[in-house]
Amino acid sequence: MKIAKEIKNNTFDFKLGETCQKAGTIAYHSINEATKLVIDKQYDALVTLPISKTAIHLYNKQFIGHTEFITNLCKKKQSMMILFTETLRVALVTIHIPLYKVSKQITSKKLRTLIKNFNIILKKDFAIPTPRIAMLGLNPHSGDNGMFGNHEQQILIPAIEVMKKKGVNIEGPFAADGFFASQNYQHFDGVIAMYHDQGLIPLKMLAKGGGVNFTANLPIVRTSPDHGTAFDIAGKNIANWQSMSEAIHFAIELSERRKKY
Repeated sequence: MKIAKEIKNNTFDFKLGETCQKAGTIAYHSINEATKLVIDKQYDALVTLPISKTAIHLYNKQFIGHTEFITNLCKKKQSMMILFTETLRVALVTIHIPLYKVSKQITSKKLRTLIKNFNIILKKDFAIPTPRIAMLGLNPHSGDNGMFGNHEQQILIPAIEVMKKKGVNIEGPFAADGFFASQNYQHFDGVIAMYHDQGLIPLKMLAKGGGVNFTANLPIVRTSPDHGTAFDIAGKNIANWQSMSEAIHFAIELSERRKKY
């Protein structure tokens, strides 16, 4: 494969823990080259490390994040961001968008497609024969019968009912705070969260440094640790390796599972 001139024979003479365009340039092209190698089947899986979006933006302002970039390279319109531990798997309806845009991105069609795909992914990639799925509400108290919004009544509940009739074992919408506080998540194989922090804050607290990010619904296997760059501890040799180790192990396991599926 032809190596991009921006990273070929690079001396890597930047400082650890500092944001700079050179580091962002190398990160951008490293993701690009590695993804293409996996797409071309020269490797079985892709494991990415945390990146500084700020550094990459200094080189390419169109870059949103790993997930969106890799999805585009795979020529897919939509992937699915799933973060998980051994006991909890969270799929996100919306990912890296401002909070005020979330409600406009949630449609009945999008939810039905995501429920269908999540159910398939839990069977195929996580080897769960009959998945039990929970959906979280968008509004506080899941709208409280329309008092705090009508997305639940008009969009979420109808989507759930349609997918139930299609044979998917799904329940909800649940008020997110009570769902996690009461440990109701323990009764389900997968949870659908409406937006990034709604699902990932409780997951990361439960994971205690061992969560894995999986970009599902792609023709390739891609995983990553569930944390960021932590520039404040760069070079101090105190970073927690657990999430990275889990990401590597799951990438291997998933690659083998897909070959047998």
